[in-house]
Amino acid sequence: MNNNPLSPHIQIYNWHISSLVSISHRITGVINILALTLICFWVWMLLLGSESYQVVFNFLNSFFGKLFIISFVWSYSFQILSEIRHWFWDLGYGFELKTSRITGILVILGSIIITTVLYSMRGILL
Repeated sequence: MNNNPLSPHIQIYNWHISSLVSISHRITGVINILALTLICFWVWMLLLGSESYQVVFNFLNSFFGKLFIISFVWSYSFQILSEIRHWFWDLGYGFELKTSRITGILVILGSIIITTVLYSMRGILL
C-alpha cells in the first residue's frame, strides 16, 4: 500500500478568505467577458432601430434585468478591487497573512458598497 500523503481535498482543506477572493476573481473575469459580449449585442440592437431595441429595453426594466445590472456592477467592482489587490502584490506588498485577510475582506465589502452606492445613484445618473 502506498503511504504517500494525499493532496488536500475539499473535505479537509480549510478555506481562507484569499481562496474565496481568488476563485471569485476568476469567475467574475469570465462573467465580465460574457457580459461585455451581451452589451455589444445590445448596442448592435440599438443600431438596428428603436423597434429592435424594445426587447432589450423591456428586459432591462424587468426584475431579472435589474438583477442582471446589479450583478454586472458588482462583478466589475469586485474585479477592479481584486486587481488593485493583485497590483500591490506585484509590487511586493500585502503578503502577510493578516494583511492578506484584511485586503480580501476589503475587496468583498468594497464591491458590495460600490454596488449599493451606484444602484442608489441610478436616479441621479439617468
